[in-house]
Amino acid sequence: MQPMTKAKLQRVWTRLASRTVRMRSDLATAALDVVYSVVAFTLALVLRYDGAVPGDAWAAFAGFLPIAVVAVLVCSWAWGLYGQLWQHASMYEAKRLVLSGSTLSVVLLAVEVVPRHAPISVVVMGSVLVTFLMALTRFQARLFSFRRTGTQPGMRVVVIGAGGAGAGLVSEMLRSPRAGLYPVAILDDDQSVRGKSLMGVGVDGTIAELAEVVELTGAHMVVLAMSNPSADVVRRSVEAAERADVPLKILPGISATVGHGSSMRDLRDVRIEDLLGREQVTTDLQTVAAVLGGRRVLITGAGGSIGSEIARQVAAFGPQRLVLLDHDETHLHDVAASIETETVQVVPVQVLADIRNLRQMHAVFAEHLPDVVFHAAAHKHVPLLEAHPSEAVRTNVIGTANVLTCANATGVKRLVMISTDKAVYPSSVMGASKRLGEQLLITRSPSGSAYCAVRFGNVLGSRGSVVPTFMRQIEAGGPVTVTDRKMTRFFMSIPEAVQLVLQAGALASDSNGAEVFMLDMGEPVRIYDLAERMIRLSGRRPGIDIEIRITGVRPGEKLAEELLTLDEVECPTVHPSIMRVVPTRIEPQLLEQGVVALTAMAEAFDEDHCAHELRWLASTEPSPTFVVPVH
Repeated sequence: MQPMTKAKLQRVWTRLASRTVRMRSDLATAALDVVYSVVAFTLALVLRYDGAVPGDAWAAFAGFLPIAVVAVLVCSWAWGLYGQLWQHASMYEAKRLVLSGSTLSVVLLAVEVVPRHAPISVVVMGSVLVTFLMALTRFQARLFSFRRTGTQPGMRVVVIGAGGAGAGLVSEMLRSPRAGLYPVAILDDDQSVRGKSLMGVGVDGTIAELAEVVELTGAHMVVLAMSNPSADVVRRSVEAAERADVPLKILPGISATVGHGSSMRDLRDVRIEDLLGREQVTTDLQTVAAVLGGRRVLITGAGGSIGSEIARQVAAFGPQRLVLLDHDETHLHDVAASIETETVQVVPVQVLADIRNLRQMHAVFAEHLPDVVFHAAAHKHVPLLEAHPSEAVRTNVIGTANVLTCANATGVKRLVMISTDKAVYPSSVMGASKRLGEQLLITRSPSGSAYCAVRFGNVLGSRGSVVPTFMRQIEAGGPVTVTDRKMTRFFMSIPEAVQLVLQAGALASDSNGAEVFMLDMGEPVRIYDLAERMIRLSGRRPGIDIEIRITGVRPGEKLAEELLTLDEVECPTVHPSIMRVVPTRIEPQLLEQGVVALTAMAEAFDEDHCAHELRWLASTEPSPTFVVPVH
């Protein structure tokens, strides 16, 4: 018992010591408040009588002053003005000071209704004066630090945006002088705020006037601080910063910093996706959660750019089981590890398998019995597949057929296949193979199931795509290679594309048969312009510091991509970024016979005939060399 008694005494002593330390600080503040009360109300009385206070007024005031002092202390305590860290005070504490002063006036007026120890003007003026003095003391650290920011050395910053994000950034810079960033001017295209001031920082012009403002203020850096700036605003900001010869940083929008809000630590360089700029995608989370939550989900090609992002987003919806399938062990391991790090809702099951092996796929489906399948496994590099058409057939055609066969055999009710805009009027082996994949989905979709294909264009940052290629070429000092000045492509970010893929999968109905959806890709981007923008973002000049070399269109490439053919019908869905497509269909018997012939050619590594038959079959025109197999 003795040790317990000592432990209890030690805890009590520690608590008393801690409270004493806090009380010492509060007692000092309270003592100062007492002095302020005496000074403020005495001064109010002297002013009331123009310095000639009668003796009877002093006598009556002596009875009022103790009441006023007690009222000041009680109101301050009631509104939480003690025990605060005033060096970090904000509008919250300022509001409490005002409320305390207002309460003090009301209380003293109520107390003085009958006795009349002091005139009403003394009560009101004294309450205002004591509140002012208390505020001056409590906010002195903030006031002095604000004054110091103008004299301390550091990076002088021009902030673009006088809205909430800009105000928050300016406030944080002023509160954190040790960060070494000091706002010297604000720019905004809204003429109604021009000439006004935000926390002492003037709104000095528009984005177009950045060069003049930089020269006037000696700014070292520009920060674009807007919640969700449009591509046009980002482009104009980049161009203005180039003219002013200062670096430009961007503060990510609220959607990119959920959980802690935007702050100086989020400042980053401008990325190409900021310049391409698309509206923020909205997702019906409840609908998607109803489809994926508590279900067994299998993802093929889970180690790829699209497949891995599908895996990460699906994991957030809490599936009962998440099966990741890929034939590349490194990529498979990496995506599984990232999911285990980011979420504790589900531990993914890794399956090292190849969709081209039908027996292996039967075993995987039979073991895991998925409810939902995302088929993202595919070969996608256009020029490479032109030289290896049999590989395109094995993966994109036979592999897709295997997935559909196994899904039908195990009763999968919902399947989403990742397709491409290159499947429309296919000019390449890759596009033709993906068109056949779409047609197989349509033909082999079982009744009562919700199977769909989702078409979209290029995604930013995928392995082997144009943006990473340009980045490597720029880092190497050039040249940046562009196939044709007129070539255009559709682009969207990987997270955006996957959000819409999940939404499209949830829109698929089990009463419509297999469906094809098309994502809104926005406006096409000229690849030459993309190269120029990326060079400028690196701080160099296109054509001067980095050469842009035209290399000519590669085999299978088109100058422009389409999202649907003239014969296909486009219908809106409940989601503004997803359209339903009624596709042209290859006659089922011709399709199945063609797949059998392509399989035989691929197994024989007959590359020339394989490429030829792919293109003929995908175009739905009969090939003069096409031979229907005899069974």
